[in-house]
Amino acid sequence: MIHDDATELRRLRWRSRRGMRELDRLFERWLDRCWATSTDAERDVFRRLLDCEDDRLWKWFLGHERPDDAELDTLVQSIRQLQPD
Repeated sequence: MIHDDATELRRLRWRSRRGMRELDRLFERWLDRCWATSTDAERDVFRRLLDCEDDRLWKWFLGHERPDDAELDTLVQSIRQLQPD
């Protein structure tokens, strides 16, 4: 089980590489701080977030727009609240 979780985390780190340093850091921060203690439902929402287009993600994280999906919105807002190291 631990091996599968580590493999999944590596895959998600790869999928989180967006080519926008700011988005990369936001996703990495959540993976570093929240992945290990997140529920399966929260992990599913994070995976869905990674399926979204970069320009939409950027508007959400800047606070210019909010996702229509309440679960995505909750996750975006919690990621926005994570302070840099």
